[in-house]
Amino acid sequence: MWALIRNVRVLAAALIVGAIAAMAVWPESIEVDLATVERRHMQVTIDEEGETRVRDRFVVSASVSGRLERIELEPGDPVSKGAVVARLVPADAPLLDPRSRAELTAAVEAVRAALIQTQAERDRADATLANARDLLRRREQLVEVGAISREDLETARTAVQTAESAVRAAAAAVDQAGHQLELARARLLAGGMSVGRAVDLRAPVSGVVLKRYHESEAVVPAGEPLVEIGDPSRIEVVTDLLSTDAVRVSPGQPVDIVQWGGGHALDAKVRRVEPSGFMKISALGVEEQRVNVIVDFIDPATAGRALGDGYRVEVQIVTWQGNNVITAPVGSLFRSGDGWAVFAVAEDRAQRRAVELGHRNDEVGEILEGLQPGDTVVLHPPDTLTDRARITAREP
Repeated sequence: MWALIRNVRVLAAALIVGAIAAMAVWPESIEVDLATVERRHMQVTIDEEGETRVRDRFVVSASVSGRLERIELEPGDPVSKGAVVARLVPADAPLLDPRSRAELTAAVEAVRAALIQTQAERDRADATLANARDLLRRREQLVEVGAISREDLETARTAVQTAESAVRAAAAAVDQAGHQLELARARLLAGGMSVGRAVDLRAPVSGVVLKRYHESEAVVPAGEPLVEIGDPSRIEVVTDLLSTDAVRVSPGQPVDIVQWGGGHALDAKVRRVEPSGFMKISALGVEEQRVNVIVDFIDPATAGRALGDGYRVEVQIVTWQGNNVITAPVGSLFRSGDGWAVFAVAEDRAQRRAVELGHRNDEVGEILEGLQPGDTVVLHPPDTLTDRARITAREP
């Protein structure tokens, strides 16, 4: 009897010691953050700082050397085309010799010829626009009867928009040539002016005063900028991208303008990627090759009421986007050899799983194979996490 009791006590002690040893070597559960794989709209963007600027700006400069009278206009004041923005009393000037007068006369004739050429370009652009509109009307009729595809109709609409832009550009060129002709004539007339006869400097276009380079009365040389005028409702954004990013950008790509001070993004699109790059020193002192990209607002009037010239914004150029994309947080992805992997959660254990990754942005990555919507993955897996390790979700 006593031997049986002694054996039971020895067996109980052995079980207790074994339990303590098992608890000592039993793997502890690792606390991790979890996320869910889901379908969502995804887009890949190139993010960079940008600056707004008035698209068409005109600088009124001193046509001759002389004494500038005080300029009363303030930045932001509206001006009409032809309104006097500054008055200049020419300094003593020698009479023009025959050679100088002949040169100025030839300059006037050259600018007049350039004006005639730009007017012809405008007429040609008007004719092209009329033809494009006629073609669009005919294709709209053909689409209704199913004679052509919708793609042909969209091509005709794009041709009309391109022709309208060419007409606006040609009209601006005519205005510019006209202003240059006025400037050339003023230089010719100013050659024989005597002291005391004031010259009125007029606004070449209607708009507002963007900058006033001189306020008080002063003596200024010929060509000195005095006032800058532009239309703030016609603004654009210029941003400089790394040349390696600029090759992925093309005209027409959608753009989101964010961090401009409002509570929502402004819609825009790429108008032009400049063909020539330049070197820029970064804040870290690294030489970088940069390329300017010009962005147009979809609704420039609304943007012009909210933003002004020289405002800082952030530009997000969309290079790819898709709907119903299976995505996983980038914090759950890690390199595995030449590919990518995640730790999926299965029965409170981490399961190392290889995935095929598509597009990726700063938040999520596109999962082509390896995961399904609703799967749970480990966020920022620690180095100590191994396959089949026991895990628990960290409290939020």
